[in-house]
Amino acid sequence: MKEEVVVLVAGTFDIIHESHINMLRNAKNLGDKLIVMLSTDDFNAGKGKTAYQDYETRKFVLEAIRYVDVVVPENSWDDKELYIDMFGINIFAMGDDWRGKFDDLKMVFPKLKVMYFPRGKTSSSKIKQDLSKLEKVTKI
Repeated sequence: MKEEVVVLVAGTFDIIHESHINMLRNAKNLGDKLIVMLSTDDFNAGKGKTAYQDYETRKFVLEAIRYVDVVVPENSWDDKELYIDMFGINIFAMGDDWRGKFDDLKMVFPKLKVMYFPRGKTSSSKIKQDLSKLEKVTKI
């Protein structure tokens, strides 16, 4: 019997866009089950990051995407190891702006494959900048 391949991705997934969907689809195509570890509002605050949408909204949207099987909260950097162990993760994937930053997970989990997907043409940061500009124009 073939072993189930479980893929884990992590991120804030603020204002879901085409590049997010491509990453989720590509990650799901690597295995049988896709788990998304979603940064909580408190974890983001600790990183000096503020999401446009709150955690519950981002979780709701992710759960509605057909490629996503499970969404779990990321409360700290250590949660990656926790979930890799808990769910028997085979593949951990992130955007390539994080390239090399999680390679050390292979030291703890020698069978784990760590992958970095190319960033798409769209980013949440760019969308937020555009929205900010639009808000300034409409206030005049």
